[in-house]
Amino acid sequence: MARDTCYALQEAHCMVDIITTPCENLCREDCQRIARETRENFANHINKGFLEYRKSVTEANDFAVTEWVCEGSILRDILGREYIDILGGYGIYSPGIRHPKIVAAVKAQLDRSPQYSQEMLDPLRAHLAKVLAFLTPGDIQYGFFANSGTEAVEGAMKLAKLHTGKNGFIAMLKGFHGKTLGALSLMGKSVFRAPLLPLLGGVRHVPFGDADAVEQQLAAAKAVGDDIAAVVAEPIQGEAGAIVPPDDFWPRLREICDHYAVLLIADEVQTGLGRTGKIFGVDHWDVTPDIMCLGKAMGGGVVPMSAFLSTPKIWACLEPNPFMHTTTTGGNPLACAAALAHIEVMLEEDLPRQAAEKGAYVLVKLRELQERYPHILQQVRGKGLLIGMEFPTDQTGYQVASGLFSRKVITAGTLTNAKNIRIEPALNIPYKILDEVLNRLEDTFKSIA
Repeated sequence: MARDTCYALQEAHCMVDIITTPCENLCREDCQRIARETRENFANHINKGFLEYRKSVTEANDFAVTEWVCEGSILRDILGREYIDILGGYGIYSPGIRHPKIVAAVKAQLDRSPQYSQEMLDPLRAHLAKVLAFLTPGDIQYGFFANSGTEAVEGAMKLAKLHTGKNGFIAMLKGFHGKTLGALSLMGKSVFRAPLLPLLGGVRHVPFGDADAVEQQLAAAKAVGDDIAAVVAEPIQGEAGAIVPPDDFWPRLREICDHYAVLLIADEVQTGLGRTGKIFGVDHWDVTPDIMCLGKAMGGGVVPMSAFLSTPKIWACLEPNPFMHTTTTGGNPLACAAALAHIEVMLEEDLPRQAAEKGAYVLVKLRELQERYPHILQQVRGKGLLIGMEFPTDQTGYQVASGLFSRKVITAGTLTNAKNIRIEPALNIPYKILDEVLNRLEDTFKSIA
């Protein structure tokens, strides 16, 4: 496209004007135009592929569902259509969408300073690290803050290599750690890896939940002189469909890693901060990893935020040159304000307990549905409000996801990845809304049957 600064200014001004206009003052013609132009802009400037797979486009007739006003567990598009959210932004909305205490903290910090100078010491970042040190297991004490989960994983990999002086990693089949090249090397799914091979060398994959396979790989690596820096796993595999490992898996991982002198990295990007019914996923098995990765919900669903954290002994390798790993915007004051307010909300409202109780309630109801519709819902699993539903095929799963969408319920599931669909709503979602979701889910099953 030819450069046109006048048109760029006009278009930027148009959207800023819409943003600053109260929703009730937008006329219906403006709303319809935004919905129409959003589809066009995705096709022309983002990725046409999204339009093929998004339920919000394929199921919305003339006007794509264009997200506009959201709060709690309710999403409203620009045309006023209302949806129940049980996708939770793939885990970012643990305290609900736009929690007032978190939004207030971010707004207050915005009026003070939205970024830091990079030269002065910033108190919010230091205080957040202190607060997290009192929440994390064992003697994990130091943290580095970034913007996304995959950045946290990349940092954890670098820290493991620096501390151990070793290069290799053992990761899990079906695991998901992000899509930057280092994290992608750990991923256990060919669909994302294969087009970009070769990735980082020295990464071995084993079945998730199989501690014997981890030990065999470590023994083999030692026998042939290969160096393994760390074993990396999610406490519960999220993207794979809320897969819970055997109860002896994480305790055995700890023992095996200690025996072979390799680090244990827990990727808590999706499971951390209450999602599974405990503050951290590893808390279900009383295991202390050497390095933890956090993300998704960390910024309270208001500002992107992630972190990797570790012990004084391991962190010491960064002290001689603290600039070995840096970021310009990670841990900025807005993100730290959001994270601190989110932790306050999590503890005051006891979101982990809410997740445990509501998750147990939903699992009972889903298993009842499984008994009534075994040809549709094959398996149900999970902990807390990280719940997976497994269907016979991707096609069946997409029928469920699409059927829910047409009944105004937002969940995961695209045309190419719907055999396993997660339910991970806000941890403070009211029971009344959960019951309504379950009613609409059964109605969907009936329509498929």
